[in-house]
Amino acid sequence: MGPLAGIRVLELEAIGPAPFAGMLLADLGADVLLLERPQAADLGLKRSRRHDVLLRGKRSVTLDLKKPSSAEAVLQLLSRADVLIEGFRPGVMERLGLGPEIVLARFPKLVYGRMTGWGQAGPLAPRAGHDINYIALAGVLHAFGRKGEAPVPPLNLVGDFGGGGMLLALGVLAALLEARRSGRGQVVDAAMVEGASLLAAMFAGLMKDGQWSETRGDNILDTGAPWYNVYETKDGKHVTIGSIEARFFDELLQRLDLDKSEIPGQHDRSRWPEMQALFGKRFKTKSREEWCRIFEGSDACFAPVLSFSEAKADAHNRARGSFVSVDGLEQPAPAPRFSATPGGVRRPPPERGEGGGRALEDWGFSSGEIASLLKAGIGHGA
Repeated sequence: MGPLAGIRVLELEAIGPAPFAGMLLADLGADVLLLERPQAADLGLKRSRRHDVLLRGKRSVTLDLKKPSSAEAVLQLLSRADVLIEGFRPGVMERLGLGPEIVLARFPKLVYGRMTGWGQAGPLAPRAGHDINYIALAGVLHAFGRKGEAPVPPLNLVGDFGGGGMLLALGVLAALLEARRSGRGQVVDAAMVEGASLLAAMFAGLMKDGQWSETRGDNILDTGAPWYNVYETKDGKHVTIGSIEARFFDELLQRLDLDKSEIPGQHDRSRWPEMQALFGKRFKTKSREEWCRIFEGSDACFAPVLSFSEAKADAHNRARGSFVSVDGLEQPAPAPRFSATPGGVRRPPPERGEGGGRALEDWGFSSGEIASLLKAGIGHGA
């Protein structure tokens, strides 16, 4: 099931971006085997295993990597794998005897995926950090927020998941293609600070052309423009408009029942505050639902601001099947979609060790080899 069917991934337990990358690969059909600690560590975020969506589609075995016999056990698992994903600080895998030099010497076709915040080298490489720190150093956090206010963290979507896990998954897929062509594996060094910066590549050109100001809330896409903004409605909810193109702007005015001859020019920045106040006043005259009806069928680039829960019930999302229910938990469906080899969620998140026994069999380990792995400290359930 999925375009990656037949690809085997060994994912070492981590948080955030590394398991997100593993989830993406599992959604697309890869057989992802989690290698986890025997007991849960304090990772700062309490949640039920069955509700940890990033673990969906995977199976699990356990191993204490601090034990002397653990390195050889991991190497045995890697003998059947196409990809390794790890999210430790730089140097940890090397201290465990599992650095790229050792692993790739034994398995030259393996793709060795590494996920860090600061990268494998550089002054900050050994330091702790989280998404908010990485996107701050990348220059990206500075751009989020309204004029005259402090920057607003965009959850942990830009560093952890967009610039981190998604780019790691992309790098792994590119390296897999190269390995199949040349027979050579390689290290994929995915750093969230670089990934977040890459997501903002377009703005480097806009700044060079004088089309983007580093003053927050002063630009077309950062709430500076009144026709690309969020507005409160009469019932205290919110709607969005993104009427950048002139024809869409004209339709926006029509749906708002505003006379274009009495409105400042769309790109007259000196009068943007005046236009924003006018739009704000108009949107507050009706509820969010009333505005949805008024803009129905419109090309004014309008959408209501929905909560996570509301998005699951939205008619468009329902029609698309954008959410799926897995073990009673409604969650985002795998994306993107494939016409010939669609992906899917094969199983809910595993408990520690759950499904590991069957996974080892599926990976081609004999009963004797599985017994050897057990002796080396590998733990698993059925």
